Amino acid sequence: MKDNTGAYYVLGAALLWGTTGTAQSFAPVGFDSTVIGFLRLMIGGLALVVLAASRKEFGRLNEWRFWPTLLAAIFMASYQVCFFAAVNKTGVAVGTIIGIGSAPIAGGILGYLFRGERPGKRWLVATLLAICGCSLLSLGSGGVDVDPVGILLAFGAGLSYALYTLLFKGLLERQAPSAVLAVVVCLGALLLAPLLIGKDLSWVAQPRAIIVVLHLGLVTMALSYWLFGRGLQRVQISSAVTLSLAEPMTAGLLGVLLLGEYLTPQAFGGISLIFIGLLLLVLPVERILRRIVERAK
Repeated sequence: MKDNTGAYYVLGAALLWGTTGTAQSFAPVGFDSTVIGFLRLMIGGLALVVLAASRKEFGRLNEWRFWPTLLAAIFMASYQVCFFAAVNKTGVAVGTIIGIGSAPIAGGILGYLFRGERPGKRWLVATLLAICGCSLLSLGSGGVDVDPVGILLAFGAGLSYALYTLLFKGLLERQAPSAVLAVVVCLGALLLAPLLIGKDLSWVAQPRAIIVVLHLGLVTMALSYWLFGRGLQRVQISSAVTLSLAEPMTAGLLGVLLLGEYLTPQAFGGISLIFIGLLLLVLPVERILRRIVERAK
C-alpha cells in the first residue's frame, strides 16, 4: 500500500463506526434496532445527498451504472439484516467473530478474483492478527451459543460487507465518493423501509432518541462513509476491509471508558492484537525497520 493517506481515511471511518454500539446504549428504553438502523441509513444518505448536490457531483443519469449501484445497495441492506439477526441467534461473541472476522478474508478473495489485487504477506499477517484479536475480544465478553442458521447469517453479513466494498470500489472509478455513497445508502434505506411496518415509533420523538439518531446518521454513517469512500479510492479492497476491524477495538475501549464495562485480560489481549495488525497496514513498517537497522550499525 503505497499511499498511507487512504489507510488513514479508512481507519478514521472504522473508528467512527466503533461508536455505534456506545451511542445506541444511550437510546431511550423501548427503542427498536431495526428502526434505528433504517433512520441511520436514511439520515446519513440524505446528508450525503446534500453534500454531493452542493458540489454538483451527481453528474448525468446515463453516466451511472445501474446494476452495480443497485447491487451495492442490496448488499448494504443485507449486511444490516444478516448481522443483527446473526447476533440475535448466536449472541454477540459468535456473531461478531464470524460476521466481522470473515469479511477481510472474503474481501481479499473478491479483490483478487475481480480486480486482480494481490494483498501480499503484510496484509495476510495483519489480517490474521486482527481476526485473532477480534475473536479474543468477542469471546472475552460472554458465552458461546452455536446456532447453524445464525452462523450462516453471520457469514452472510461478512460476505455482504465485502461485496458492497467491491462494488463501491468499481463505482468510485466513475463517480465522486459523496455521490456514490449518497445513492447507495439512500437505496439501502428504502430497501429496509418495509421492515418498519407495525413497529412502534413513538420513542423516536424523545430528545435523547433524536440526539442518538442524529449521531448515528451524521457521524457513524455520513461522515464515516465519506471517509471510507475517500480511502477506498487509494487502498486495495483487502486492506480496506481489514482496517475496518478497528471498529470492534474502538467499541471495546469505549465500553470501558464510557459505559463502565470490565475489560478482561482476554479482551485486552484481543484489542492489542487488533491494534498491532492495524499498525502493520497503516505505518511504513519496512522503512521504520530499515532506519532502526541503519542506526544500530
